[in-house]
Amino acid sequence: MKRSARLLVGLLVVAACGTGGGNPTTLTDDPTTTPASQTTVLEEAFPVTVEGDNGPVTIEAPPEAIVSLSSTATEMLFAIGAGPQVVAVDDQSNHPEQAPVTDLSGFTPNIEAILSYEPDLVVVGFEPGGVVEALAAADIPVIFYDAATTLDETYDQIEGLGVATGHREEAIAVNETVRQGIEAAIAEAPDLPEGTDYYHEVDNTYFTATSTTFIGQIYSMFGLENIADPADEDGSSFGYPQLSSEYIVAADPDLIFLANSSYGESPETVAQRPGWDVLTAVREGNVVGLDSDIVSRWGPRVVEFAESISDALASYVSQS
Repeated sequence: MKRSARLLVGLLVVAACGTGGGNPTTLTDDPTTTPASQTTVLEEAFPVTVEGDNGPVTIEAPPEAIVSLSSTATEMLFAIGAGPQVVAVDDQSNHPEQAPVTDLSGFTPNIEAILSYEPDLVVVGFEPGGVVEALAAADIPVIFYDAATTLDETYDQIEGLGVATGHREEAIAVNETVRQGIEAAIAEAPDLPEGTDYYHEVDNTYFTATSTTFIGQIYSMFGLENIADPADEDGSSFGYPQLSSEYIVAADPDLIFLANSSYGESPETVAQRPGWDVLTAVREGNVVGLDSDIVSRWGPRVVEFAESISDALASYVSQS
């Protein structure tokens, strides 16, 4: 063992390389003390003010018609028990299965279409310009949460949505479950040989993620080294550089993780790439397909991402 399609790039990379998303949440009244198992929205907890990436947002009463234009926010809302309050989600929100999917776009939002659902709260994960202002002009509270860059920002977003929807205690409980799940996945992972490294493939044009990203942070928690880090030392690619095939072959990573496995990439297709059959990860069967949705979202299912890494490392070490 050695020591050491532009994704839907307008979609996954844009969704993954945000700069905010982790602002503190404040309450104008005392926080609700609703038990985590209870899903009732408490009137007395409102009004509340939540700090989004668009600044402070005040919500006067428990929202009853939420529109989510962020697949990650959709997962968060349902995880904290606010699913019954959600009346519409964007066309990329495919989890959970009971989410009311529509043809609304989170990347090219149509204000008239959004307003047709008569929302009393809108959550967005992308701001192409003017959306937040247009909804605010219609007196619709809108929370903009950019892609989280750290786990702490994920926890802040989950709790912020909990406050905004009347499910703060449930959100706190979800965060604790996520923390414990990640800790368990790390604890179950084997000790790695010094210098064990990896390549995380975003798409088959070799866009990747460095250790400065949310994705890279998860890998780092397992003690893995990222072959892409030297390619973006100045941060000009915002943590998502595009490598070359030659760069990857020269780096010869111990493991390869495919975040594009839902789009046709597999250990077999990787092995067929020119020159890649000699890679350590390919020869030793350490090319790992990941669920593309789970990897590209920073919500509660990040635990499943961590578990996938843990399982891959167990297989890797067993071959050492």
